[in-house]
Amino acid sequence: MDSAPRPSPARALAGARLVVFDCDGVLVDTERIGPEVVAAMATEAGWPLTPADVLEKFLGTPEPYLLAQVRAHADRTVDDGWLAEYRARVAAAFDAAPHTMPGVGELLDALDARGLPYCVASSGSHPRIRHSLTATGLWSRFAGRVFSADDVREGKPAPDLFRHAAAVCGVPAAECLVIEDSPAGVRAARAAGMPVLGYTGGPTPAAWLADADAGTVADLRELLRPDPV
Repeated sequence: MDSAPRPSPARALAGARLVVFDCDGVLVDTERIGPEVVAAMATEAGWPLTPADVLEKFLGTPEPYLLAQVRAHADRTVDDGWLAEYRARVAAAFDAAPHTMPGVGELLDALDARGLPYCVASSGSHPRIRHSLTATGLWSRFAGRVFSADDVREGKPAPDLFRHAAAVCGVPAAECLVIEDSPAGVRAARAAGMPVLGYTGGPTPAAWLADADAGTVADLRELLRPDPV
């Protein structure tokens, strides 16, 4: 962990030319749903897990890694359809009450007003990202600027996805601000040379995001609060 003073959220945002959002748990409230579904399905396959176990082991990691780990620990055959069923169960649970994380709308409105571009860089698949953003009314705000682990060789915690997003958007890594809720995402952003802000408004404990060099926020609206005079 860095010992140097960290900028305030507002100052970190002021220094950015591109804001890179994770999707699940930062824009849309799915990080409580996913672990429950994975825990149930892993247990059904013979690998007993709790939602807390799933959160600790898999938060922010790509779906192929999840599937590989379930296959390695299950006591019965786990075929390629496992991921499809997982996505379907998460989608059904999310559709019952889709909503964004607190402050998302206000922050995006402020970024639009400033002319500050933003994008999504998520470990989820493109269909899953589109489903979540569409269900919450955010798709039109991100269309054309959605990046998935599907697009790169290695997902988070490797830096590939963030580097890819910055390159496509034409912004140097050091001039991006990543907003992440997972340790894997924080590691990926730092490996990509991007300032990263840890978001603790979901189920992620702040201690897990201690390496976020731009600090942490519990509410995205903290980025809009000016520094005290």
